[in-house]
Amino acid sequence: MPESASPLDVGLIVTGLLGGLALFLYGMRKMTDALKAVAGDGLRNLLSKLTRNRFSAALAGTIITGIVQSSSVTTVLLVGFISAGLLNFSQSIGVIIGANIGTTITAQIIAFKVYKYGLVMVAAGFFIEVLSRNERLKHWGVALMGLGLIFFGMEMMSSSTSPLRQWQPFIQTMQSLSNPLAGVLMGLAFTAIVQSSSATTGIVIVLASQGMISLESGIALLFGANVGTCVTASISAIGRPRDAVLAAWVHVIFNLGGVLLWVFFIPQFADLVRQFSPVSSQLSAAEQIAKDTPRQIANAHTLFNIANALLFIGFTKTLAKLVEKIVPQKEKALTKHKPVTLYLDDIYLDQPSLALDIVRRELVRMAQGARGTLSRAFRVVTEGGDRQVAKLGTEDKYMDAIHGEIVRFLGKLSQKNISKKESDTLADYISVANDLESIADVVQDNLLHSARKRLRLHVKISPITLKTLKPIYKKTVDTYEQMLEALESGNKEHANAAAKSKNGLLQLTDEATSHLINRLVANEPNRVEAFQIESDIIEHLKRINTLTRRIARCFVK
Repeated sequence: MPESASPLDVGLIVTGLLGGLALFLYGMRKMTDALKAVAGDGLRNLLSKLTRNRFSAALAGTIITGIVQSSSVTTVLLVGFISAGLLNFSQSIGVIIGANIGTTITAQIIAFKVYKYGLVMVAAGFFIEVLSRNERLKHWGVALMGLGLIFFGMEMMSSSTSPLRQWQPFIQTMQSLSNPLAGVLMGLAFTAIVQSSSATTGIVIVLASQGMISLESGIALLFGANVGTCVTASISAIGRPRDAVLAAWVHVIFNLGGVLLWVFFIPQFADLVRQFSPVSSQLSAAEQIAKDTPRQIANAHTLFNIANALLFIGFTKTLAKLVEKIVPQKEKALTKHKPVTLYLDDIYLDQPSLALDIVRRELVRMAQGARGTLSRAFRVVTEGGDRQVAKLGTEDKYMDAIHGEIVRFLGKLSQKNISKKESDTLADYISVANDLESIADVVQDNLLHSARKRLRLHVKISPITLKTLKPIYKKTVDTYEQMLEALESGNKEHANAAAKSKNGLLQLTDEATSHLINRLVANEPNRVEAFQIESDIIEHLKRINTLTRRIARCFVK
């Protein structure tokens, strides 16, 4: 945008400002998504290792948010960990406190004023992304392109606002920001509208680089941005799991409390920031303000969040109790119906590695339900009466619904930007869900059909035949238990043992089949019908074993 643009050409100025802001926000999104994809499992591993105490938890929040430049990503990880029982709510508060420090890295980067290199970064990132065959390097290219768009957007906003230095209405508006309350409210409103505190920080630094605002005014705007970002967090928590609502409330109390502590001491805080910020020499007063204030604002942003973290870190348990009182546990409705799924929520879709962990927990739950039915099936099918058969037939009636929810969730996840490894895992989990549903169907439809047929034809399975069938059933259940252990823990030894159970089972089924053939000549009523039912039971157990082995093979890789 040329310097000579008329101060009265408001349309051109607004267009340039909004265009630059759009590029800035788009660049932030692209950079965050790319860095999130690169970090992937590393973020989860870091969070699981560094949350043993409140101080290491704050460090984890700082590092994770500093890497992906998105506190919402950190919050989603937290909610997932709390839901999975890997982290308690009190521990998570340290991470939330640290996340605020991590978000200040953007301000430090853009305060270097390397805007002119923005298009160079965009070009370099584009060619890296297009020409590279390495998926990880492609993501780094997109991240570099996103950073370039941030800088280019800053350059556009800087050029667009330059004419405003001579425009009296704007000058008067900026002068009104000397009132801290006005600055806080303006920062709050703008951040709530654009839903990005980083964008507000970027514009504040742009205005400071033009010499349009003082450090004190910039600090007031940043305080407003800190409160405004809570609006985004609160809105995104609506309709989410209680853990997400708790995290949003911690965010609100921490940010609002921090601003209230400092807002009456902005002049003193500004003087403190100037003490340790670099000072440019051999410049006029106006030039010095324009050059030094952006860095001072970035430093104020960082110092403010570090100071708040140190002040609040000792009160995480108190804060946890307060928030849990504000957001009480919902009373369970008096209903016989179980929830279809316990963990799936679309909030996790933007963090694929965590979303897959959540799906795995639902698969474990689904497998445990099928195991319960399988563990009772043999006695009911071979010896149970009408009442027992009918009761077993009513169990796990939600299996189809759980399967449907898992497949729906994975379908949505497949539309996200996921890595090759995550895509392979997603395909495996769909296969696992399908096979678990098939196992439940074999029990509910096939084995129980044999039981009903036995009762209808008044067939009694002899004790010696039961003794022959029981080892097949035990081998089937043992293999299922090994598969379930592999599904729960990722234990490859159990997965391998389950996957290689075929030969042992075939030996047992061959012996049982020979026994049934020999008993065809026995002088017993309904011997042919009994042979058919007993043979069907063997085939159904073999089918369950086949499906179980197929699931186990997904975890041998």
